[in-house]
Amino acid sequence: GIILVAINPYKQLPIYGDAIIHAYSGQNMGDMDPHIFAVAEEAYKQMARNNKNQSIIVSGESGAGKTVSARYTMRYVATVSKSSSNAHVEDKVLASNPITEAVGNAKTTRNDNSSRFGKYTEISFDQHYQIIGANMRTYLLEKSRVVFQSENERNYHIFYQLCASAVQPEFKHLKLGRCQENNLL
Repeated sequence: GIILVAINPYKQLPIYGDAIIHAYSGQNMGDMDPHIFAVAEEAYKQMARNNKNQSIIVSGESGAGKTVSARYTMRYVATVSKSSSNAHVEDKVLASNPITEAVGNAKTTRNDNSSRFGKYTEISFDQHYQIIGANMRTYLLEKSRVVFQSENERNYHIFYQLCASAVQPEFKHLKLGRCQENNLL
């Protein structure tokens, strides 16, 4: 398959806007510079041409920009498929991110908000290859982090958020303590 190596510049670049999406739309792989949009275009075109499911795997180390790359891919497909939805599909799929990140993200030595789980997002299309829905599944949760953290790292964000909420009336019945009492710091 096609492999694209991308580097997280840790800043916004003007190479992901609508004009760039339209420039890659309908192009053949290799006609333009390597780009996440070229990969997304090829997958979309192959799906439509061969009526077969396609997969795009986004992989990398902590802080490499995997979540951002996946978001750009979804935005590209939503735009070129002329999805009739008023809201972008990536916004709908990623609207659950605060919850999944609270449960599955933690501070590491490389990243204060590092995903410690894998994500599989399935986008569904109708017979006209327009997006009709999406489903995000999580997998590969780093379970060892629950009971052990390396020096200068933290447990999952959810534990700190729950402890910070311990004084709220709706959480009293959970008998939560402070982070220090739970050895979370």
